[in-house]
Amino acid sequence: MFARLALAGAVLLTLGAAAPAERTGASPRASKDIAGACAGRDGWSDPAPPAHIHGRSWYVGTCGITAVLVETAAGLVLIDTGPEDAAPHVLANIRALGFDPRQVKWLLMTHEHFDHVGAMAAIQRATGARLVTGTEAAAVMRSGQAHPADPQADLLAKYPMAPARVDRTLRHGGALTVGGTRFALHANPTHSPGSTSWTWQSCEGKQCVTVAYADSTNTISSDTYRFTAHPDRVDAARAGLRVIERLPCDVLLTPHPGSSALLERLSGKAPLAQPRACIAYAAGGSDRLAKRLAREEAGQ
Repeated sequence: MFARLALAGAVLLTLGAAAPAERTGASPRASKDIAGACAGRDGWSDPAPPAHIHGRSWYVGTCGITAVLVETAAGLVLIDTGPEDAAPHVLANIRALGFDPRQVKWLLMTHEHFDHVGAMAAIQRATGARLVTGTEAAAVMRSGQAHPADPQADLLAKYPMAPARVDRTLRHGGALTVGGTRFALHANPTHSPGSTSWTWQSCEGKQCVTVAYADSTNTISSDTYRFTAHPDRVDAARAGLRVIERLPCDVLLTPHPGSSALLERLSGKAPLAQPRACIAYAAGGSDRLAKRLAREEAGQ
């Protein structure tokens, strides 16, 4: 599957080539201590205040699920939405930063599970934004039903999502450029068949970094699923981990903030940028996959 994506080449969608203009009339009210605000709470729907990531990128998710807002000269881009009941909170965080949700022009996503994109249809209705997915996630978002090859398919069937309108699909190596900011898609089918990471450049003055919103490196499944019975899925998961390992990655973001101490880093309790962060993140996933396969082979 991954090889098929890799051979597809790059696709580029471009909207507005101008550099981001200075914001006028908006006074961000971002938390200086989102870790403290979420202390003892990491639920998928637990409200969190918005927080500044870097440059024109903002955290607008919950205490347990990351959603990222990026300001460009051609409007806002939102990556992930959290579960369905998080939609009002994400919209409120966008407003708290001084934006109108109707300024959200594009919606991107990491993987096609209800805890991360269950609110996508609601956010799309509220904003009128267009949704871009990877090729493997498109059918799931259109139907709201789990991908049949997803290791968690049996579990996900209990939590169908409201169907969302998919306006564009991109293959591995493709990109969406909005207002001068290029969001590069990296297909990494480790956690799910449609798992996707995104990278973009963020600047503060003359200092620029590459932000990597890297998808989950966890290979978990429904109770009856065995990875050892699905060698193609194991190969895809390993290929996805190699993609994450090689991402341009000055600042790592993860779908569950706890996977990368993200809230602590946004609160200044640890460095925001950490050398080899994506390499270490992928290595942790590789170790967990190896242990999972060993347990299965041992009959556990």
